Amino acid sequence: MRANRTIFVISICITLLTVKSAYAAINQMPGIVIKARAAELIEPSTQTVLYSFNPSLRIPPASLTKIMTLFITFEAIENGSIHLNDKVWISKRAWKTGGSKMFVEVGTKVPLQKLIKGIAVASGNDACVAVAEHVAGSVEAFVAMMNEKAKTLGLKNTHFVNPHGLDDPDQYTTVEDIAKLASIYIKRFPQALKYHSTVEFTYNGIKQFNRNKLLLRDPTIDGLKTGFVSRGGYHLVATAKRNGMRLIAVVMGAKTPSLRLNETYKLLNYGFRNYTIVNPLDPNKPVTSVKVWKSSISEVKLYPKLVKPVVLSRKTVQSVSRKLEIPPEIVAPVRKNTVVGYMKVYANNKLIQTIPLIIKKNIDKASWYRCFYQTIKRKLSTKLGDFHPRSFLVLTASGITVLLVLLMLVRRNRRKRKYKSITTIRRF
Repeated sequence: MRANRTIFVISICITLLTVKSAYAAINQMPGIVIKARAAELIEPSTQTVLYSFNPSLRIPPASLTKIMTLFITFEAIENGSIHLNDKVWISKRAWKTGGSKMFVEVGTKVPLQKLIKGIAVASGNDACVAVAEHVAGSVEAFVAMMNEKAKTLGLKNTHFVNPHGLDDPDQYTTVEDIAKLASIYIKRFPQALKYHSTVEFTYNGIKQFNRNKLLLRDPTIDGLKTGFVSRGGYHLVATAKRNGMRLIAVVMGAKTPSLRLNETYKLLNYGFRNYTIVNPLDPNKPVTSVKVWKSSISEVKLYPKLVKPVVLSRKTVQSVSRKLEIPPEIVAPVRKNTVVGYMKVYANNKLIQTIPLIIKKNIDKASWYRCFYQTIKRKLSTKLGDFHPRSFLVLTASGITVLLVLLMLVRRNRRKRKYKSITTIRRF
């Protein structure tokens, strides 16, 4: 009897686990299933989301918090309020901070650049506190800056309590917000990747290795950050660049460190295998030309305006087509950078992008006699069809000749009348 009950309980557990897995698979996007609480794949230059699972689920960010800490730090360096070669004072508060450490010593001064590396590679919580105090004067002021920046960047479901990620009930984020933060961070501060891609870091005689083991698995991967708290699980933000396209994969809430590595790598490979980026046209190369009326030039080249690239599935790329929409001519004067027409890009007969076409020089109006010539030419062309300029010259010359002959005849007639009148007077 007990054996039957045991079998029954085991069968129920297996059924529940199967249903849970099936439910997770149904709720994830087709083509791939990620074993974690939430996941997202994004192309950072266009902010195109290629995969998303539980994007709005609030999860403790753990050490992914440090991405925002470094964001604020690099921004302060950029605006000149701090410098990479600054010597940062290590307070007792920084020294006492628990969790992962860089192992700075209280009362010492450490170059800011080393602290940045200690945060990016060794995930040093003590280094985070030291940097926060150096940037803002206090941890509390720095955290206020973090939350203000989160609002500015549009991170709607993120709130910070500390700069390092040690667990707190009031510190939370979502996979959607982290993916957005990471994409803006890399785009704004690409120099940060040299820190995040560093495999090992030694300070105070202590060698520590980057917890992002994907750096050793694939040379195209050059960042970004790991994280773990028991309440949230194992997190990883990884980024890679292949064939001119960069992707960022975020996996949050995996059950083990190896699972977060495998699932993140699987997500990156899924993105590179199924998507590609269509880069914008070169703004320095003309795509067509247009005729110009009432100007000293007969036509002008049109250049594409710089626009964002487009991310498409590899199947869709084969159907990409372009259509020009430009007027038959433009009338001078026209200023440079004026939008004259458009190039419309379609995929599967669906409009995906509109590229403005501009001129890159001023077109001045021609002299009045050239405008008159062009007007006559146009009217004759309208009546006689394709009217060659030589024909216009022949007609003009013929007209002038006829006019001269007429003037000569008139003058001759006047002379005859004058001679006749003089002869008549002499007779009298």
